[in-house]
Amino acid sequence: MAQVTVTIAGKIFRMACGDGEEAHLEGLAKKVDDKVSELRQAFGEIGDQRLTMMASIAIADEANDAQQKIAELTAELANLKQERQLLANTGDIAMTTAADAIDNAAARIEHLAQEMRNSSKA
Repeated sequence: MAQVTVTIAGKIFRMACGDGEEAHLEGLAKKVDDKVSELRQAFGEIGDQRLTMMASIAIADEANDAQQKIAELTAELANLKQERQLLANTGDIAMTTAADAIDNAAARIEHLAQEMRNSSKA
């Protein structure tokens, strides 16, 4: 298991993570540290614990918004797939109807041609 050292709110933390996940963990820690810094600038020195808690809630809120957006987009994608399938089915029906009409027209033309041949022989 890999070990990573990160800094959040000016404090150094040594953390374990899966092998190969070091850069990902460092990136997440940087996002938390950036959020703490952002809140520190907005609210001043209100205590590391409070800033860390506020940062955690803000990040959780962003994650919640992202999950809701993913759910909405997933539902929209499902609807679009369903509509695409309905359109494909409608297209298949239209092609079948058109093919039937062409077949009927061809049969009538053949019938008329046969009648014309028969009448020209008589």
